Parts: sequence; C-alpha cells; structure tokens
Amino acid sequence: MAANSQWAVWNRSSAVSDTLTQLIGNAAYLVNNTGTADYVWNVTGKPVAPNYQWSTLGLNFLGFPTPAGAAPRFSQFLAPAPAFKDSVEIYRYPGGDLAPGSNPVKIVGPVPLFNAFVNRGEAFWIRSTDPTYFNHYYGPVDVSLQTGTGVDFGDRLGTYSVRLKNNTATAQTITLSLLDSEAAPAGLARPFGTPPLLVRGAYDITNQIYASTVLATGSSQKFTLAPFGQTGSDLQVVLGLNRSAMLAPAGQLFGGILRFTDAGGLSQIDVPVTATVAGTSGLWVGDANVTQIGQYLKNYELDADGHPTLSPVTSKGAPYVSTGVTTALGAVAKPMPLRLILHNDAAGQKVSLLQRVFVGTGLGSNLVVATRESSLNAASIGSAHRISAAHLPFALTNTPWAKTAGAFGLGTNVSFDVTLDYNDHASNPFLHTFHPDHDNLKADFRTVEDVGVESYTVVRHITLVFTPPAQDFTSLTASTDTYGGDYAEVMTFHGQGDQVRSFNMTGRFLLKNISTVPTLTTSN
Repeated sequence: MAANSQWAVWNRSSAVSDTLTQLIGNAAYLVNNTGTADYVWNVTGKPVAPNYQWSTLGLNFLGFPTPAGAAPRFSQFLAPAPAFKDSVEIYRYPGGDLAPGSNPVKIVGPVPLFNAFVNRGEAFWIRSTDPTYFNHYYGPVDVSLQTGTGVDFGDRLGTYSVRLKNNTATAQTITLSLLDSEAAPAGLARPFGTPPLLVRGAYDITNQIYASTVLATGSSQKFTLAPFGQTGSDLQVVLGLNRSAMLAPAGQLFGGILRFTDAGGLSQIDVPVTATVAGTSGLWVGDANVTQIGQYLKNYELDADGHPTLSPVTSKGAPYVSTGVTTALGAVAKPMPLRLILHNDAAGQKVSLLQRVFVGTGLGSNLVVATRESSLNAASIGSAHRISAAHLPFALTNTPWAKTAGAFGLGTNVSFDVTLDYNDHASNPFLHTFHPDHDNLKADFRTVEDVGVESYTVVRHITLVFTPPAQDFTSLTASTDTYGGDYAEVMTFHGQGDQVRSFNMTGRFLLKNISTVPTLTTSN
C-alpha cells in the first residue's frame, strides 16, 4: 500500500506493520490474493443493519443488503431512488491489479451499464456528481434498531422496538422472518435455541390488552408501508420476548436471525436477535395483600321453635349443642398488606425470608445485602437502605427464616415457617409486659406461666405460589425483575396440651428484584 494511504491494512508478512486489527460491521474490504488459485474465505459473525457514513467529498467503498439468492440489477435497485440514480457514479472491481481508468470499472454513470448485478457481499466504489447530495438510500426500506449491535433483550428486557421507514414513492410490503442461528465457530457455544418471540398487534380497548402473534422459527409477518411522506410510511414494530418459554438454566444464551425483505426482491436486511435466561438471585421485596381469612363460626342445634338446644346439665353448666364449626374463607372488608422481604441465593439453593435487611456499600467498596447494619461501611451509611417487615417477629440477631420446602421461580412455590414464641415480649400480641393479666407471669411476678395460660405460641406457615404469566402480550413480556402469584398462610395458635386452633389466609403477592447481589451477608 502506498505511503500516506487512507487505507487500513493487514498483511500476513511480519515485516509489515498492520493498521487493520479487526473486522468491523458495515465496512468493505479489498482482499488481494497473491496465490495462483482462487481462495474461498468464509467469515462468520453477527449481521448488522446498514449504517454507513456517506462522504460527499470523495469515493465511498460500500455494499448493499440485497437478497443472497437472487441479486437485482442496478437498473432495478436504483429505480425507486431517482435522485440517487441521476447523480451517482458507481465503479466495480472485477479482480486483478488496480489501474487508473480501467480497474475499477465504471458501471453506472453518464453511460450507465445497469445490467450489472448488485451482489450481496460485493463492495462498490460510489460517488455523487452533486457534491451536496448525501445518500440515505441503501434499499427501499430503512430498518432502525434501539441499539446498533442488534436486537438484544439481554436478561432483563421484555420488549424491543424496530422502526421501518419507506424510502420510496410507492407502497412497500415488508416481510419479517425468524431464522435459526448458524453453527457456532469452533470454541464458541451454540445458542441454546431461538428466542421465543411475539409481535405486538393492535390494542383492544374492550379488554385493555394488546393482540399478539407468535413469530416462530421459519414463520413470518408482513407489514405494509405507505409511500414516503404519507401517514403510515413510518412504522414501529414492537417485538416481545416470552421468557416463560425459555426453559434453560440461568445465563443460557438464545440466538437467531431476524430477516427483513421487501416484496420487490431488492433488499434483505439481517440482524441478530439474542436473549439470555435471567437469573433469580438477589434481594426481592414486595407485598402480599390478604383478601380472604378463614372463619371460626360454631353452628348450633335448634329446637322446634328455632331456639338453640341445651345439652344435659353438668358441673360446668349446660352449654348449647354444637353441630360443627365453619372455617370457610371469607372476604375481608379491606385487603391487609404484608411486607415481604426475600433473598434468593440460586447458586446455593437458599431462599430466606427476612424481618429486615440492609442494602449498601460494604466494608470494602462492594455492594452488600446484609442482616446487620454493622456489615455496612460507616462512611457510606447515608446512602444505605434499611427495609423492614413489621408483621414478622423482631429479634436482635435478625436470623432469616430458611425455606422449609420448594424453590424460587415461575411455576414453583416456596414455604417458610415463622414461629412466634409465647413468651416473646417484643412481638407476641398476647403479651403486655406491664399488665399483670398479660405479662405471662404468675402472681409472684417472677415465675413464667405455662403456654396457653396468658399467651400462645403462634406458628405461621407461609407459602408463596409463583404463577405463570397470563397469556396476553403484556404479561408474557413482563420484565424478569417482577414475580407474582398466590399468597397462602396457615396461622396456628398452640395453647395448653392439645389446644390448637388454625386460621387460613389467602391473597396475592408481588415481588420486585431490587438487588442482584447473590450472597446474603449474615455477619461482619
């Protein structure tokens, strides 16, 4: 390459200082084969949407995203862009040594040779005869992405917008297809599968949900764009990711190709689509709303006059004859909110329920989720957070309640047993430390009463049932940092001997992931 050249160069010779160190998307390359035989160079990578920086001061070296199987001729390809067609010079490199005036060969200009094919993967030298003309035409339709690297949902996004814009004076029909990824190069893991995608449709004001269509591998969706400048020439396509269908371990990559083609066969724009299975590790905070509580209503036998029937007289009197107890659930007048604080260590398969938690900078510079304030850096305590659940029993040790069964995740359930000791003056509601009838002490004010005399041991069996999302677009594509489901609790009171009484409670819960720190710090 000549001195002072603007070309970036790579040469296999170690004597040459390379200025080209990596291949980038939306760039063209001139390869010189010094051998005597043709060489087929297969390059594997991620496709990108066209995005060129057009120069008005000289030649542009670039290619066009035409269909791979049936390339159009320049006469067809430029027909929808007359302004570009009438002011452009295009040169093609046929091979061999470069030579001024003969190689590359002009194929479009004052004497147009429009029969040349616009081959996908072939670059052309292009310039405009009008120095003020800036080219935006790389096909009949522009495909614009939220991010330049492709449609990447990562491990958190549920929706992604792609904008289609008609560049021509005629209506265009665009087909969107989903394809499998090619085989991965040696040393790289192949995607677990193709992302399960949905295409959002119209909004139904009756049931207030979006319609949607499954975009499965090998299937397609069609969109019609009005002519340039008219209403409907610019369309936003909203893609959704159904994460509940990504049945793979956390961190697993799904990948595929989104292909946009026009009905005229002029363009084929491929972009990668990727998604990562989200993990559930970290701190989850939310609320349960109790909407139904089990009753405890005794039913009594009635006589012929409709009066309660008395049982035979005993030393304890003559109680009414009971025919049973109704314990059915009944609706509450107003939902009762209960704060929920959970930490999920997915790697260690530990799920913990907490009464309070501290989130902030640790004794180092790392973010920690801890059970004690002493685990936080005192210098950063002003930016730390303490979250508490007032309905759970307080203890200085703040020892979490470990799960008794189940797991954390969609389609599963997890249970905890929270025991409130009958002599816990800090939290047991049956106790009043300074009231002689409720202090749990005998008449000498020193001896502790037995359980069931003035106070009861309470065992709360809490179960969270994680329910799959509803089958509408918004629910299926909801963010992975929100989980919800059914809340169920059995509260059992233990008294003397076999004195036991239980009450059921049900409702709904919603948890939000506020920290992905996978480890719960329980000491400093």
